[in-house]
Amino acid sequence: MASEARSEAKLSGVLGLGLHVLADDDPRWRWSPLEQARAACDGGAAVVQLRAKRATDRQALAWGEAIREATRRAGVRLVVNDRFDLALALEADAVHLGQLDLPPARVRAAAGPALALGRSTHDDAELARACTEPVDYVAYGPVFGTRSKSTPHTARGLAALAEAAARVAPRPLVAIGGIDAERIDAVLAAGARGVAVLSAVAGAADPAAATARLARAFEARA
Repeated sequence: MASEARSEAKLSGVLGLGLHVLADDDPRWRWSPLEQARAACDGGAAVVQLRAKRATDRQALAWGEAIREATRRAGVRLVVNDRFDLALALEADAVHLGQLDLPPARVRAAAGPALALGRSTHDDAELARACTEPVDYVAYGPVFGTRSKSTPHTARGLAALAEAAARVAPRPLVAIGGIDAERIDAVLAAGARGVAVLSAVAGAADPAAATARLARAFEARA
């Protein structure tokens, strides 16, 4: 059953299932985005999301090309954060849009069916808008707070996560923010169908082993 759940997550992970690992270019991480992504693939992630907030376009493209090669070899989905132009250039599976990015309707009109769309949300108003937008999955958080980035949003908690999952259904909901292997069971029990992590992998001494622990926790619940 666990292997079947992992297989389903890998095949459908871009639609919000499975373990999403963000490959981030914050200089505080000891590992580059490429190293993070390769470790995520080795550890059993369903989705790798390239999050290049600081890099030049040329550097982001170089990372993305190498990550796309790694994800294809591993049978893992590739999502690009914010940039639908970069996602198209890399032949990624999806682009993940924040609240300050281009509206999903405009991205859908420009990209057509080539990309699935994910949407970040943090509160009731953003959830309500996401339900009217042409997105394939919705991310919600921070569930437990986060140390991966500066955010004005406080921890939402499991009760709010459960309400969010019910609200966006039948779209799958991906939980994000402060999630580790010990918290995955509770997050999935609340209705999330995917979990996204950053510091749990990027900040680990052994990111592949950290990913494997997270993947096993996900499979155990799935």
